[in-house]
Amino acid sequence: MSIPSLQTSPEKGQTKVTSSSASPSIIGTPDSPSLPAKYDAEFEKRVMRKVDFWLVGFYSFVYIFRVIDSSNYANAAIINLEAGDGIKTDLGFTPSQWSWSQSIFSYSYLIFEPSNTILLKKFRPSRWMFILILAWGISATCSGAVQNFKGMMCVRFAIGLAEAGFYPSVLYHMAFWYKPSEMPWRVSLFYSLGQVAGALSGLLAYAISFMNKAGGLSGWRWLFILEGLPAILLAFVALFGIPDYPETAKMLTPEEREFLTTRLSNAAPSGKDSSWSWEGIRQLFRSPTLYSFTVYWIGHGIGGFGVNYALPTVIYELGFTTTAYSQLMNIPPYVACFFFLNLIGHLLHKKLIRPWTTAVAIESTIIICYILLITVSNSIVKYIVLIVATACAGSAYPVIWPERIRALEGTVAAGIGIGLTNAMAQFSGICGPHVYNTRFGPSYRVSYIICLSFLVVAISGILASWLLVWRNDRRVGALGESEGEGNDVSGEKVGEGKV
Repeated sequence: MSIPSLQTSPEKGQTKVTSSSASPSIIGTPDSPSLPAKYDAEFEKRVMRKVDFWLVGFYSFVYIFRVIDSSNYANAAIINLEAGDGIKTDLGFTPSQWSWSQSIFSYSYLIFEPSNTILLKKFRPSRWMFILILAWGISATCSGAVQNFKGMMCVRFAIGLAEAGFYPSVLYHMAFWYKPSEMPWRVSLFYSLGQVAGALSGLLAYAISFMNKAGGLSGWRWLFILEGLPAILLAFVALFGIPDYPETAKMLTPEEREFLTTRLSNAAPSGKDSSWSWEGIRQLFRSPTLYSFTVYWIGHGIGGFGVNYALPTVIYELGFTTTAYSQLMNIPPYVACFFFLNLIGHLLHKKLIRPWTTAVAIESTIIICYILLITVSNSIVKYIVLIVATACAGSAYPVIWPERIRALEGTVAAGIGIGLTNAMAQFSGICGPHVYNTRFGPSYRVSYIICLSFLVVAISGILASWLLVWRNDRRVGALGESEGEGNDVSGEKVGEGKV
């Protein structure tokens, strides 16, 4: 199922690139030079299908299992709870230990995510993805053998360390293959399928709960073992299947490799480019947008995404279902997110709505949902409101990612910037389990009030980022006009590039 592009309309004042640029930009330049006449539209469509199969199709398939492996811990909290064989009972977890075993996963994410994009470039994408996928598959499977709190903390930290690099590395790898204008809808498709994985995780947990005591193992142990094995197999597919760069892809003919190389602008990152730009790094940390987007990513991560880490427990404590059926009731929120993200993508593609106003509207909707959760006591109404809040929370980042990437400049700086920005979302995993500690249940009024505060911070971050990006576009546009709208290396006027 294809998802409409999330790209915005062309903004005036894109970054000017000349042949003397010290560090080429991934996003924010005109797409490409003119292609040779021998490459017709049908040829381009055929080649791009090959690329999409691996970079969008395969990565999306792997992402489904990555989300399952990271979200199954929340499902494990209530699996076979009534039978007395739950994970907390078997391992003797206190509420505090359970929260820490959840959040340690995000600490490793926060530490290792920013550097992973650079490691992908150093080791080649196929090799680095093999390492990441294999490591998290083995670690996730080993969770089924844990015997105590210390063991679970070690395994959870290892899973986060391995999974940390996947999402930003996928975004960075795509930048070597696609024009800037081709990135948004592909990122949207990739991300939305991850939301479906959240629903699939609940369905699998429901089915695996009936394996309780099969072979003498509790249901939660089978959950970790069975959901970790696919990643181990997919790691070897990644090693031998993923094409690294257009210049070296074995799946392509020499003519197709030439086509993919020539269709991109000189500013696009290249597999042959091994340079390191310290100036680009300095510019990244001097840019005010780095900090304004960070405020938004942290604010939404805790305020919007935090509930995801306790969603099965929150739904169960609404009081009108058993633990087995509660796993099934985790499916609608994620399915709703998938369809809502498609709807938002379609409206953005038709330019009926804009990314910035959409992001503010999404945060405002979640705030209204939390107010209802605080004030309403009816369990059915609360469940419906949770569905809406979860759907909105999962759609916020994809809506604004194109604008975030467009604000990054330089191959190395963009690679680190993507990882650093995404790492800020991990505060949701660090704080979420503590904000939604079971001592605040079953009403979780305190939890919702805390999240409301962070959502106000998130809206402030969005508005500040909007202002900064708008001012930068005007400044660069004015500079281009004062220089007579000089041409870039591809021969197109500055300020006419696509986002």
